[in-house]
Amino acid sequence: MAHRLVVEFDARVDALFDRVRGHPVADRVFYTASALGEFGLIWVVFALLRALRGGRLNEKAAWRAIVATGVESVLVNVVMKSFVRRRRPANNGGHPLPLRQPLSSSFPSGHATAAFCGATLLSDGDDPLTPLYVATALVVATSRVYVRIHHASDVVAGMAVGRLLGMIGKRLAPLGARD
Repeated sequence: MAHRLVVEFDARVDALFDRVRGHPVADRVFYTASALGEFGLIWVVFALLRALRGGRLNEKAAWRAIVATGVESVLVNVVMKSFVRRRRPANNGGHPLPLRQPLSSSFPSGHATAAFCGATLLSDGDDPLTPLYVATALVVATSRVYVRIHHASDVVAGMAVGRLLGMIGKRLAPLGARD
């Protein structure tokens, strides 16, 4: 029963994305977001930009996010994906733009876990760029369904795991008071 509901959810979300797939602007946005999410690249860039703003709080938040990106990657891409061997969505139509084809399990989405872990950690300390982090996380995560590399349920699970890992990171390495 639960499996059927997941399959139906994935199919419905995929059908919604089919309405915009192939649009040149949507293709460019989502394929670019997917590429920037590779190996947590965008989160390392955001962390470095936060460190460049100066202050002990920003530097600590940046280093914490960079370290967490590495830890998250190992936990998700090596540990979690080895337990859940889910096939990636079929894509018979090819891709209109270049896209790296991962060989690992589809579940959960590593892009989504990295995105929500990174956004959670970088948003800590009342950072004024929190809306940018959250919006970027949403676009990176949903890009994986758009480009047909993940099922929607892989992304939803990745978002939840990423948020949880970010909250754990905040607990294990609190920022402390503002400068």
